[in-house]
This record gives sequence, structure tokens and C-alpha cells, in this order.
Amino acid sequence: MARIALGIEYDGSRFLGWQTQPGGGTVQDALEQALGVIAGTPVSVTAAGRTDRGVHARAQVVHFDSEAQRPASAWVRGVNALLPPPVAVLWSKEMPHDFHARYSAMSRTYRYRLLNRAVRPAIDAAYVGWFHLPLDVESMRSAAALLVGEHDFSAFRSSDCQAKTPVRTLQGLELTTHGERIDFVLRANAFLHHMVRNLVGTLVYVGKGKHSPQWVREVLDSKDRTKAAPTFGPEGLYLEAVEYPLRWSLPA
Repeated sequence: MARIALGIEYDGSRFLGWQTQPGGGTVQDALEQALGVIAGTPVSVTAAGRTDRGVHARAQVVHFDSEAQRPASAWVRGVNALLPPPVAVLWSKEMPHDFHARYSAMSRTYRYRLLNRAVRPAIDAAYVGWFHLPLDVESMRSAAALLVGEHDFSAFRSSDCQAKTPVRTLQGLELTTHGERIDFVLRANAFLHHMVRNLVGTLVYVGKGKHSPQWVREVLDSKDRTKAAPTFGPEGLYLEAVEYPLRWSLPA
């Protein structure tokens, strides 16, 4: 029995999220179906992180076990020939059996791309978030700095979150500007359900002048979801990277 790791990317606007469901239509459903054809037997995959409907991934990592003896190219080119266009396998690598796509990961990096202009997007509507009023990026950066570190992020988790603990270590939260677009890049050991989108929404409240940067720390300390801003839409969210110890020698 071999354990295979795959790197995949997908357009989340074309799927009902990552996790398999009875009616199908998810990234996991499409991937497992294609892998099963190549393996000649049903395959079940485990991902580094689940993404919601509409959320994209540039570097999702999964693993699966199979008794099928196939060249590495079969798990890439062969599977891609069977996948719908919005999802693709980028690489494959046979791994030791103690490797786990989720539990072996050290951190995850997400990027939220926010279009900040008066007029809503058209061509990129499924690939960027949007806010119509001018935002003060420096104020948002000051607020973001107060969120970095190990904290109880209960104020930024979904009511549907199933994580056993709300404590997470946010290792970085950077804001960069690209013309009319603001990118929020967040890196943490792990994220709670809707955590990134709730953090972005709360920083936008600061950026539009509704609250001072210090208010974000008050929301964090309250551990009360009702104190934070509404959840931002999924369109601008991307799973950018999953980091593993160097001993696993996975592609960047």
C-alpha cells in the first residue's frame, strides 16, 4: 500500500466547496472520482484544509493510500485528463506512511484579494472581494498588527465551526496594495471556519473609519462573534500555500 501526496489547484467558484457531500459537486468528489479510475478502485483523499464554496486554492495538498502501482505521471497527467477544467493536479510524490496532509502541516497561508473602488467588478466578480468606499490601508495595518500571535479567536469563528479549540497562532497578517486592489495575506498554524473572512471584514470596518485600530483588539478580547464585522464573501479568498517540515521534501 503506497501513500501518495498531491498538490492541486482549483477554481472554487465552480464547486460546492472542498468536502464531499451526498449530491456531489465538490472538489473532493471530482478528485476522488478521477483518482478511482486511475487506481482501478475507490480512493479516499485527505486534504490539508477544507475550503468553503467559492473559495479558491493555488496550492492545496492532499494524500491518499492505494495498492495500485502507477508511475508518478499517472497521478498527474492521467488524473488531469479525467478532471473537469476548474481543477488540476500540479504534482505527485510517494510519501512515507507517517505523512499526513493535514496533521503534518506546520502552517497554512491564505490570501484575500479585495477590490477597493466605487464600481463593482464584472470580469473578476468570482475572483475578488469588493468594497466601494475608500479604505485607509495604514489604519488597517495598525489593526492587523494587534491580531498577530497566539489568541483565542472565538470572535472570528463561524457558529458552525467544529474545531475543538478556538486558540490559533496567527504568524503573520500583511496588507499590500496593487493599484485598486488590497491583498490581505494571513499565515497561521491553522484557521477556524470563516476566520479569514471575518478578520478581513473587521479590518475593513477600521479602514472605512467606523472604528479605530484599537477596537479590533477589543473585539478579539471579547471572544464574542457578535462584536466583529459580518463575514466577507468567499470570492476573494485563496489557499496560497501549505508549509511542511523540510524532511518531507515536498515541492514548493
